[in-house]
Amino acid sequence: MSDAIREAFEREWSLASVARDAGDFDNAFGHLERAHILGQRRTWLHVRSHVGMLAIAWQRRDLREIAGQLSRIVAAALFSLLWVPVGNTGGANVSAMRPMPVPPDLQAILDADQR
Repeated sequence: MSDAIREAFEREWSLASVARDAGDFDNAFGHLERAHILGQRRTWLHVRSHVGMLAIAWQRRDLREIAGQLSRIVAAALFSLLWVPVGNTGGANVSAMRPMPVPPDLQAILDADQR
C-alpha cells in the first residue's frame, strides 16, 4: 500500500474522530465515507472504515445503519481483495454493490498509487 493512501486514510480517520468527539456525527460519517473510498481495496482499512461507521451508528442508535455496517464488516473482511464497487461510500444508505463517482481529490491519490 502506498504511503499516500495510508496517510490520506489516517487523515480522514482523525478528522472523523475529532468530529465524533464534538458530537458532529454527520461530519464524522462523511470523513469515514472518504476513508472508505481510499481503503476499500485494502482489507484492514476497509474493515476499519466500517467499524468506524458502526461506532457512529451505535451512538446515533440508528438500527438500520448498525445492521448495514455489521453485514458490511463481514463482506469487507471476505471480499476486499476480490471485488469492490469503486467509489462506494460504504453507508447503509446506498447499495453495497453500487459503484459511485470518486471525488477528484481522492481519485488523484488512488491514481498515484497505480503508478
